[in-house]
Amino acid sequence: MQIDAQSMRDVVRKVDASVVVVKTVEKNVLRAPQPIFVSSPGLGSGIFIGEGKILTAAHVVQAADKIEVEFVDGQVVPAKVVSSVPPADVALLKLDWVPYNAVAAKLGNSDNMQVGDEVFVIGAPYGISHSLSVGHVSARRGSNVSFGAAVNLELIQTDAAINRGNSGGPVFNMAGEVIGVVSHIFSQSGGFEGLGFAVSSNVAEKLVVNSKGFWTGIDGLLLRDEWVRIFNIPQRAGFLVQRIADNSPASHIGLIGGTQSANIAGSEFLVGGDVILAVSGIEVTTESACTAKMFDYFSKLSTGDTVTLKVLRGGQVVELKGTVP
Repeated sequence: MQIDAQSMRDVVRKVDASVVVVKTVEKNVLRAPQPIFVSSPGLGSGIFIGEGKILTAAHVVQAADKIEVEFVDGQVVPAKVVSSVPPADVALLKLDWVPYNAVAAKLGNSDNMQVGDEVFVIGAPYGISHSLSVGHVSARRGSNVSFGAAVNLELIQTDAAINRGNSGGPVFNMAGEVIGVVSHIFSQSGGFEGLGFAVSSNVAEKLVVNSKGFWTGIDGLLLRDEWVRIFNIPQRAGFLVQRIADNSPASHIGLIGGTQSANIAGSEFLVGGDVILAVSGIEVTTESACTAKMFDYFSKLSTGDTVTLKVLRGGQVVELKGTVP
């Protein structure tokens, strides 16, 4: 048992410096007699993988107006999103500069992981940076969400403790290789209950490291079923825009985010913003094929290309046009 503990100490010391804290600022709306826009801080984790690149979760940075990355020695470096795939919840940041003593993590082959394999997570739960939790691969969860013929979303389930602030951080195997990027938990209490999920490293590498997952700067919700009727959407599904990041492609094209907070049927929404109905002729649907079409379309965009959006705004269908910055 002492040998195992020594081995764990050694591997943790080797990789700990590659784990970073991701701090963000984004717009939010406070309920009041008149809605008030405020700047809200956000917190997540990330993994330095070399060449100024940080892997993290898309939901941590997707609508952020400002992003800073804090290294283990306290150095804080501004960063921007260069690639993001929200349906897979992975994103890639680029640092403005790289600390001279930065330590890069190695991406492992997540296909080699089996149920029962020991793993560990390092991150910033509730802002307590570089906290370690240990567990096992509880299951490997496939998905019908596809990003083309060769890439399907895969989640690694773990019982290693994951809490708010861990999102975007690494799941390591016992060789100190990253085999997952923390995404979310299933919980009824709001805290960790033994069901944590991470996007497999192979999927993350394919989608945002080796490919260009176009960052839109949009945070929103796919509306379907009864929500289509509630929001009076003139088709089977629509994408409700919640927040828009400053200086993002979404802000340049003129999309409007939510302007007031509302509780509808027990769910919290930012309402009053646009509902996207189609992107350059690709209609928003609930089918998995729509995700693949959207990913393929965005991944092929280049600077100067024209993008056309059909949106529902104030009860009217309008068209927005813009060019890729």
